Formats: sequence, C-alpha cells, structure tokens
Amino acid sequence: MTEQTRVVIVGAGPAGLMLAHLLQMQGIDSIVLESRSREYVEARIRAGVLEQGTVDALAEVGVDDRLRREGLVHEGVEFTFGGRRHRFDFRELVGGTITVYGQHEVVKDLIAARLDAGGDIRFGVSEVALGDLTGDRPRVSFRHNGELREITADYVAGCDGFHGVCRRHIPEERLTVYEHTYPFAWLGILAEAPPAQDELVYASHEDGFALFSMRSPQITRLYLQCDPDEDADAWTDEALWAELHKRLESADDGFRLNEGPVLQKNVAPMRSFVCEPMQYGRLFLAGDAAHIVPPTGAKGMNLAVADVRVLAGALEERYRSGSTGALDEYSRRCLRRIWKVQRFSWHMTSMLHRYPGRDAFARRLQLAELDYFTTSEAGRRVVAENYVGLPL
Repeated sequence: MTEQTRVVIVGAGPAGLMLAHLLQMQGIDSIVLESRSREYVEARIRAGVLEQGTVDALAEVGVDDRLRREGLVHEGVEFTFGGRRHRFDFRELVGGTITVYGQHEVVKDLIAARLDAGGDIRFGVSEVALGDLTGDRPRVSFRHNGELREITADYVAGCDGFHGVCRRHIPEERLTVYEHTYPFAWLGILAEAPPAQDELVYASHEDGFALFSMRSPQITRLYLQCDPDEDADAWTDEALWAELHKRLESADDGFRLNEGPVLQKNVAPMRSFVCEPMQYGRLFLAGDAAHIVPPTGAKGMNLAVADVRVLAGALEERYRSGSTGALDEYSRRCLRRIWKVQRFSWHMTSMLHRYPGRDAFARRLQLAELDYFTTSEAGRRVVAENYVGLPL
C-alpha cells in the first residue's frame, strides 16, 4: 500500500516531533515514523537543560504549559576548582536564563499535543528504507503492524539519531565525518534526594570532574568522571556518595549534597561527531543523526531543535514561494552554528576534566584557564552567552 504526504519524518525524538509541530503551523502535512513504542520513547531518560531558544520554540508551537509549571528556571551556574566557587549570573551577563526540564518530559508533551491535534505518528515500525532521494518523489518503505507499506513524499527528514538508518542512505563518497572520542566517560546517578541548591555546579577536582544537577524538586542528578570501561554496578552507593562529596564539596563554603536512595546508575561515553553535509537530494538530517556533542555543555537537544527550526523555515519558504534557496542553504546554515556549539562543548569538556597522562604543567594551565573564564568579565560573558544559547 502506497500513501502520500509532503514530508516523511523518521524518528520521534525532540527533533522529529518538533519539526512535525512547526510544519503543522504552516499547513504542511507530515507523517512521523518511529521504530520504538510510545512507552519506550517517553521513558527514555536524557538530560534536560533547555536554552532560551528551545523554550521559545516550545511556546511557539503551544507545547509549553507543563514546562512553565514544572520547569526549573536557572539564572546561573557555578564552577568549583582550587577550593573556590564561582558563579556565572546569566541575567546580569547576557540577560538570559536556562530551564531544567527533562528531555523525556519534552517528548511526552510533544507526542500528546501532536496526537491531540490529529497528527500521524506511527510507533513500532521496522525495516525502514529510503529510495529515490535525488528524484522528485522520494520513497520511504517500512513494516507496520506486520504489513509492508510505502510513503511517497516531497522531502524526507532524518531525525532518527546517531544509530538511525537515514544517514546510511547518503553515499560514503558524498559524506565527510569528523569525530573525536574522549579518554573518559561520565558515571551518572539519579538519586531520590532534594537538590542541595537551585543551580548546577561544575567541579574540576584533582581526582576528576563532577557535576551536580537536578531533575525535579525531589530528584537529584549527579555525575562523576570515570574510565570509559567503568562498571557502574561495581560502585556501591556508599562509594558513590563519598566520591561525590569529595569532588563537589571541595570549596569551604558550606555547600553539602543531600543523600538519598540511588534510583539509577549508568556510564555514558564522551564523543564529538559531525557529518557534512546534512542533506543529500531531498533527504535532510537533523539532531543526533548529523551531530553529537559531549554532555558537558548541555547542548544535544538544543542543537536538534535549532536544526529543525531552520528546516521548517526553509520548507515553509519552499511551499509558500516555490523557492528552494533556503533548503539549498540548510546544511551550511546549520553547520555554522553546530561547529560553534561543538567548540563550546569541547572547551567546557577540556577545561573541566582531568586527562589521563597529562603532567603537572598541563594541569596548571587548565587551572589558569578556569581562573580566567571565572574572573574576567569578558570570559564570564563568553561562557554565559554560549550556555544560554547562541542565536540561529
């Protein structure tokens, strides 16, 4: 059975769902295909630091009611190193804020709003394959509820993540991949404990990086730098809390973590990845399908939303005026911002983590860099501007 639509969106993560909403606002039909079940997608826990631009995008499509009620607005973050704590006041420095609201909560909101509006999201599809991407009517075939189906469309949006199928349909000779793997990982925990304070704390300790954050007024999220092959289950709760206390409470200012039952433990690898270009024929990649950033700068979901805002605007121009100028420029425009965000995420990672094998000289340079970016007005503004979010 063959169906037709204007845009097929592969992937029901933040990028694909946001694109569907943005297109709907312009009267552009789309169908979203997702390999996982709705229950799985909505339970997939990811970090949730939202730039102001992401918050604005959710408001633009009318999916911000719960975000406004439950999101935690932060006006700054803190860096701790050398026994001192330094705060970046976002409002004072750049007039902005960030909001802590879990990515899975964003996904829940987008799915519910899309289905309530009669949108077409098909969960649990398999055997997804793309065809005729350089022709006028690309095809997407898939199996759904045991039946092999096909959709023809004007365009295909590949929002199916790093391990998805869409990027594989770009010929290798047409694609350039840039990748960097870091020699450490993050051991993350969710704890049933009220956050000890209202803002994030990034700690550069002699024994490695640590991060204090939160998911809600009842749940604390914490991270420790560890080896990439670390076994999370080998850490007892007591050992985890002892290491977190040591790294995050190194400044003698009274800050103390609240302990509680550890609900979840996992090890996350650290890597940077970009593919160029992000388009091939009538296929356009967005989000993790095209780029990955280390989590230090909290940019993954924000980059995905920025991509689809550009793509939605380009598709709106195409259907309104017939011009493909903005579509032709999609990759170039997105990559310009992506590389700036990659630079910031790499810089935060490099500045805050201990690299295996580096000598005392390298550590003193690292501390000098931290000292500059926390005490210089210009340095503080650079960090705040990038953290709150660069303009499209």
